[in-house]
Amino acid sequence: MTKFAVVSVLALLIVVVGGALFLSSWDPPPPSAKVEKVVPDAKFPR
Repeated sequence: MTKFAVVSVLALLIVVVGGALFLSSWDPPPPSAKVEKVVPDAKFPR
């Protein structure tokens, strides 16, 4: 039983460290939603 617990904790540690390394090196792309806004002429000085 002790061997099983050691192997389980070691496997969990490997998964956690691997996940942390993956998230620290991953560069997700920024969202690319097009934004269109109508600006009234009154906002511009003449």
